[in-house]
Amino acid sequence: MKFSSVAFLATTLAAGASASSDSSSGHGKGSGSGSGINWNLHKWQKPGPSDSRGPCPGLNTLANHGFLPRNGKNITVQNILDAVNDGFNFRPIDIMVVAAKVALLSTDNVNYVTLEESGLYGNIEHDTSLSRNDYALGDNIHFNETIFQTLANSNPGVDYYNITSAAQVVEQRLVEDKLVNPGLINTIKEITFRTRESAFYLSTMGNVTAGTAPKKFVDILFREERLPLEEGWRPSPVPIDDSNFPTLQSAVFNATTWEPSGKVICPWIRDQPEGPVFFF
Repeated sequence: MKFSSVAFLATTLAAGASASSDSSSGHGKGSGSGSGINWNLHKWQKPGPSDSRGPCPGLNTLANHGFLPRNGKNITVQNILDAVNDGFNFRPIDIMVVAAKVALLSTDNVNYVTLEESGLYGNIEHDTSLSRNDYALGDNIHFNETIFQTLANSNPGVDYYNITSAAQVVEQRLVEDKLVNPGLINTIKEITFRTRESAFYLSTMGNVTAGTAPKKFVDILFREERLPLEEGWRPSPVPIDDSNFPTLQSAVFNATTWEPSGKVICPWIRDQPEGPVFFF
């Protein structure tokens, strides 16, 4: 699946986002808040040696609970949208639809992706992760406790993470990365992904309106790739959607002092493992 330019890609995906969102919004067992979910069918299972997992703790968690195929393979865009809705009450808003479709560019298969394939560097996978190493520095797929300590040690003295601490972690990870990765990519694309991911853990593990999340829930999501049901977590009673999530992400972004840096200043995307890099 090749595109002549990322501008065309972005236009195409954005145009299809609303239609996909509308067609998926009714999906789910109940409201998507967890009230209609049979959790006995979604118990956590540790992935096996042949199962595929990627750099996203959220998607890995959904596979570990059976909202996505437990083997992490043959995943469609619709699978992803349904899973985040059912598991997190995160509706298939435009940015989620676009991200899911762009993930297909990480593979030669035009219909399916594995979780490991979604870790193709330069697609949706990026430098300065909250819990993974940079591609240039080694393993960018598996959880890294040393890197996660930046988030785990943030907001000391209280038992929750919030918008301010999330922004501070984003900035601190960038400072740390600049010291060890001379080829660091830090464009508007990367900061958008990073603040979006911060808003994701605040909203899905906590309160999308307040922008706070209990540390114990967030830490379990990252470290164990498990929904902390036993600890009292439940999916958000309020749908996470276009009415609240972009506001939370913007709040995290605006709390940073981010500026582009490095040799690459233009946003870019890699089209398939052997494909070219497009700048836009």
